[in-house]
Parts: sequence; C-alpha cells; structure tokens
Amino acid sequence: MSYSETVNYLYNLQKYGIKFGLDNISRLMSALDNPHTLFLSVHVAGTNGKGSTSAIIASILKTAGFKVGLFTSPHIISFTERIRVNGEEITENEVVSLTEEIRTRIEDTPSLTLPPRGGGQGWGGEVELSPTFFEVVTAMALLYFKRKKVDIAVIEVGMGGRLDATNIITPEISIITNISCDHREFLGGTLKEIAHEKAGIIKGGIPVVASYQESEAMDVIEKKAEEKDSELYIYGKDFSSVLKREDISEICFDYWSSSSLMINDLILPLTGEHQMQNASVAIKTIELLSKKLTLHSLLTSPSLSLPVKGEEHTPTPLSRGDLPSLLAGEGKGEGYRRFLNAALYQFIRKGLENVKWPGRLEIIKEDPPILIDGAHNPAAAIALSKALKKFSPGKNKRIILVLGIMGDKDARGIMEPLLPLASEIILTAPAYSRSASPEKLAGIAASLGFFDVRIAPTMKDAVEMAIEDSYKTINPPLPPFNHSSLIVVTGSFYTIGEAKEVLGQKGVLTRLRE
Repeated sequence: MSYSETVNYLYNLQKYGIKFGLDNISRLMSALDNPHTLFLSVHVAGTNGKGSTSAIIASILKTAGFKVGLFTSPHIISFTERIRVNGEEITENEVVSLTEEIRTRIEDTPSLTLPPRGGGQGWGGEVELSPTFFEVVTAMALLYFKRKKVDIAVIEVGMGGRLDATNIITPEISIITNISCDHREFLGGTLKEIAHEKAGIIKGGIPVVASYQESEAMDVIEKKAEEKDSELYIYGKDFSSVLKREDISEICFDYWSSSSLMINDLILPLTGEHQMQNASVAIKTIELLSKKLTLHSLLTSPSLSLPVKGEEHTPTPLSRGDLPSLLAGEGKGEGYRRFLNAALYQFIRKGLENVKWPGRLEIIKEDPPILIDGAHNPAAAIALSKALKKFSPGKNKRIILVLGIMGDKDARGIMEPLLPLASEIILTAPAYSRSASPEKLAGIAASLGFFDVRIAPTMKDAVEMAIEDSYKTINPPLPPFNHSSLIVVTGSFYTIGEAKEVLGQKGVLTRLRE
C-alpha cells in the first residue's frame, strides 16, 4: 500500500469505535513480542497540558543525550506528528512498513483481526476482538521505538488512563496534568469520576508527579497513590514556580523544589501561566529521573558547565575529560555532586529553550497576525482567554475570533470566556463529521448575549473573511505586530489543523485527530 492508502486504512478502523480495556492491546503487544518492555518510559495523563508536558520532557531528555521517543495525540496536520524520535517525525515509509508488520502479525494471531483492505472478504473474518484505530497506532508507536532502539519514551494517554491502550506500559514515572471535565460520555459526568480514570495510570511503587488540581480531583489522586504505595509530588506543595515575564512568544520563570533544586530565569518558548506549570511538572519529572539516568547523560554530553554555589550560576567549563576523577568518587565527593547538579541545570535550561510544540498559542502568520490554539474544553478556553487579555489589552486592540467546535464538546463552556474578548466573531465548522454546525454555535452565542456573529460554511471561508476584515480597522498597531487586529482561531484541533492547511501548511487532511 502507498502511504495515503495506509493512512486511510488506519482511519477506517474507526468502525470499531472507542473501546476501553487492555485485552486488545495486551494480545496485540504479545503478538508483537512486547516491544514496550525494551525501553524505559514516562506516562502522561490529564485533561489539559499533557501534550505540552510530554514535549517538554522529551526535549530535556534529548538535550541530555538520550534517544527519546515521543507518542502524542491528536495530530494537527499530518498523522506522522504522533510518533517522533529525537524530535523527528516517523517517515511515511515507516508508517507503511509498520502497518504491514502489524497486519501480518495479527493474521497469525487467531484472537485478533483487522478488516480486509477495501472492506471485502479477505484476511480476518468474524472473531471476538478487533483492535481499534488508537490501539493499532499505539502498537505502531511502541514497535517503532523498539526498532529505533530508544533509551526512553514519553507516552501520552489518549483518553482517560485506567483503560487507555497506553496503560500497557510500566513507566519510571507517572504524570497527571490538570484535570477538568471533558469526554464525559466516556469518562464520567463528575470531576471525581474523571479523576478516577486519570489516576488509573498510577502503578505500584512508581512515583507520581501531579499538577495543581481541584480538591475533588486531588483527593482521588492522593488516595490512589496511597493505595499503590506510590510517592506523590504535587505542584504548589513539593515543587513550584514563579512567573517573571510573559509575552506572546515565551515565558520566563524561576523553579524550586523541596529537594533544594532551584533554577532561575528559565526561558520556555510557549506562553501562558499554564505552560509554566506544565514545565514545572516536566522539570520535577526530570529531577526524579536523573537519579537513574544521570550517568548516561554525563557520558553522552560533549561538554557541560559547572556553576558555582549560590543563586547566581556562573559557568565553569567541564568536559568528559574531567569525568574519571569525578566518577572515581561517585556519590561521595562534593565535586561529583556539584557536577551532577551542573549537568541537571544545563540540560533543563537548554531543553526548555529548545521546546517546539505547535497548536498552543502559536502564531502561524504575522501579516495579519493569526494565532491558533487547540482549546477544546472550558478549562483550556479559560487559559486562552487569560493569555489574550494580557496580549491585547485596551479598546483599540481588535480580536477577530474564528471558532469551530466539535458537536460532542461543551460549546457553551468554551464560548463563554472567549466571546466577550472578540470584536468580531466568525463561526464555522471544520470538515469532520463530529463538527457542530455554525448555526448551532450561533444559537449558543445568542443565548450568551452575542447576536452579531458571522457564519462561514467552511474553514477556507472563515479564514478569508477574518483576513479581509483585519484590514478594515483604523486602530493603532498591536505590538509586536505592525497590525491592529489579531485573528484567533480556536475551538478544536480539527479547526486549527484545517486553518493551517488553508494557509498553505499542507499535510494529509485528516478525518481523525483525536
């Protein structure tokens, strides 16, 4: 099969829907000789921030000299975004090859099957279990990481956690980012029920790092960690951070933890206070991992700088030539401990600076400025609204809001914090069957008191309308752009992905991004 045929074949697995449980993935992993047991891993669950946190962890580990796998979802433009090694996406040829290998293994496993190519009779037939799209893609990622001989993989949960296909792994660290109400039809109607599913990734004796949570969610996490005898580290209690500067392209913050690790003036090329918390969770994870992985890091890093004691870290160059004398006293000498701390500081600092994570407060065009954000639930919309208030204060700064939301999402909760910020509202629907109609969104907007909205039948129409309208204003320019309007595209990853394609950032126009 060609790459296009292969991706379409994978999307056709949607017919099996979403299945919760580990039976399918367990049998599939067994058929593939359990590739997930051959490398270390970090497991990341949560409602918001898990993708950003995963990307930050992977960037720091790569900076430290590791070969790092990264598995995330959804993708924005191309399927290959989901699976990366050291920042490089899986190639189209490798997607084809891995799909064929998985199909072949399934053919030889009576307890599993996939539909025949084209939907007719062929390999397979009627059997009890059939892997879903996400189960097969999870298997593809884990098999790819085995092929590439990664040292460690950062694995983002698809949905929930307890019964998600990714829960087949036994990680070094489990992470739970911010939990809010989303996917209620699958995970439960209350925050407590949703937290129970997320906390299902906690395994016996494995440390857990958690973002700040509402008390209802944190109670569930704390109880589960206690049941599993897992040490729990909580943002705001065991580690924290202070925002020092924020603009539309980056944040600067200080980090501290109860273990005495303090790093000042960290730069992250993502913006919003929520990203500071995501980065802090990532740093705490690295801090815990460093106890197992530091020696490898030192031996693979070409050079390091050793800071002097105190808050101001003035680097003194060190290289691998210095290692023999330092390592001879491993765990004993002050020089060794200082060397380890120096390495950790630098890997964290440089790793943060190198982070690339699209679709989160991302500027994709500067004339006129277009910002995209994948906010697809109320909590993410609130975070976006807070950022927009900082970046475009004052009555002379126009926001043109382009909004497309999936029909199964809390559209009212997403729209409520965003509509008051907009000078103009354009409602649309990306080309996906789950999209809410613009007319339905207009009705919700009216119920919130916003009657002056425009409807665009397609994303192309919406983007063109927004760009045309952005040039009609006579207000002063909006720093840092030579323009007075900011176009904001949000509501779904489908929406921002299609907007990117409309603007020429081409990929395979997807039918499944979540």
